[in-house]
Amino acid sequence: MDTDRAIKLPGRVNGWPVDNRIQKGTTMNFRDTTARLLQTLVAEKIGYALIGGFAVGLWGVSRGTVDMDFLVLREDLERLDRVMKQLGFTLYYRSENVSQFESASGGIDFLHAFRSHTREMLTRAVEREIFAGASAVRVLRPDDLIGMKVQAMANAPERTGLDLYDIEGLMRLHAAALDWQLIEEYFTLFDMQPLFAILKEKYHAPQR
Repeated sequence: MDTDRAIKLPGRVNGWPVDNRIQKGTTMNFRDTTARLLQTLVAEKIGYALIGGFAVGLWGVSRGTVDMDFLVLREDLERLDRVMKQLGFTLYYRSENVSQFESASGGIDFLHAFRSHTREMLTRAVEREIFAGASAVRVLRPDDLIGMKVQAMANAPERTGLDLYDIEGLMRLHAAALDWQLIEEYFTLFDMQPLFAILKEKYHAPQR
């Protein structure tokens, strides 16, 4: 099986320190499928952004797994279905909040953006290079990824350890650039103000 070595290319995007990293074990099939998907999403003008473990890894947080998940505008689902079918994916589950596709290359989840917070997240997404510059992807900013992780903790408390690991990693690496007021809104939305207070005290040094 053809694999890529881990690649780390430090840089900055829109003021954010970044870490372009390809996880060891990434297959050429995965790369090709991902590249085709991203090109088609752009060509079809589908509003999307990368979320999940792969997105967290792009912002420098080391992860043992790199799930490929996306946030997508709900009004673009019809076009998304057409795109995924063309790429060989089958829709095997859909609810109000998520569409899940599978193929021989693996599965991809698309969370639906239809509430104000998630729609605004998409407007703030930034473009990042992946696969050593061979492809580009729109990815949520670190503060909005934290918001998604807060929601994940609320929806699946049994995953709190992993989600909190990602949150703390993003806060530790990007504390100076984060929108802490926005992050507080996310924690407040899910009644997690005490946890936010602890994390803010730990990672957000007071301005002097």
